[in-house]
Amino acid sequence: MNQIVKSSLLLFTFTTLLISCKKAEAPEELSTNDVTPEAAISSSAAVEKKDSTRKFVRTADLKFKVKNVPQTTYEIENITNKFDGFVTYTNLQSNIIDEFETKISQDSTLETTRYNVENNITIRVPNKRLDTVIKCIAKQIDFLDYRIIKADDVSLKILSNQLAQQRSTAKEKRVEKAIDSKGKKINDVMEAENNLANQKEQKDAAKLENLSIQDQINFSTLSIQIYQRESVKQEMVANTKDYNYYKPNIGIRLLDSLKTGWNVLLDIIVFLFQIWWLLLIGFGGYFTYKKYFMKE
Repeated sequence: MNQIVKSSLLLFTFTTLLISCKKAEAPEELSTNDVTPEAAISSSAAVEKKDSTRKFVRTADLKFKVKNVPQTTYEIENITNKFDGFVTYTNLQSNIIDEFETKISQDSTLETTRYNVENNITIRVPNKRLDTVIKCIAKQIDFLDYRIIKADDVSLKILSNQLAQQRSTAKEKRVEKAIDSKGKKINDVMEAENNLANQKEQKDAAKLENLSIQDQINFSTLSIQIYQRESVKQEMVANTKDYNYYKPNIGIRLLDSLKTGWNVLLDIIVFLFQIWWLLLIGFGGYFTYKKYFMKE
């Protein structure tokens, strides 16, 4: 009896452990629709960790085909707004590939236009939400041409500018002190003043560059090119001029006639090759008739 109880306990323990392991291995399914701006965190390793001294300027370049360029443009703008970004450039346009007219009747002409629609968009989004924005935009992709993501470490550049500001500040103080000790010597004072102005200008330039770099760190830049399949637009329009007005000159008409005659000749040759078997049977029947029936 004790043996049966022990075996039952061992079987129960093994089953419990097996079920627990399966639950632990099962991946958690996340829907991209559940991603909110508050919970959107980038998964890129190039995003600096908290208390890290590294600073990254992250940029992305994407080019892909979509079903409908205007509709995708609106979706990208909505995604950008959702994740606290902004659009800095957009150029939605149609490029005409070819257009021609086909006369349908004496008073009607069919205008046909072949064109493609494309848009170049530049958006800026918070650095830590760059990957999330790219994943949301990826839903619009019909065919991906390329996706390039770059992260430039600018921590040393920021440090260099800070040191330059410190040097400029120290030199400013020395120049100001020298100006005070020059007395009334105009030439010496003017030269010192010019040096002081140059130092302040260099200090301001380093400060502005650091502010620009910090802005690029805080907001990543995405350059997006989207396009769609070539489209055709046809429109029936009324003719306002006489039919003869649209006739080409005699030279063009003669050239078209030669081309048409040549195409007819080629069609006849192709047709004869298509019915080679019928010609073979005809020739065979003719020679058979001539050999046997003509003698009789």
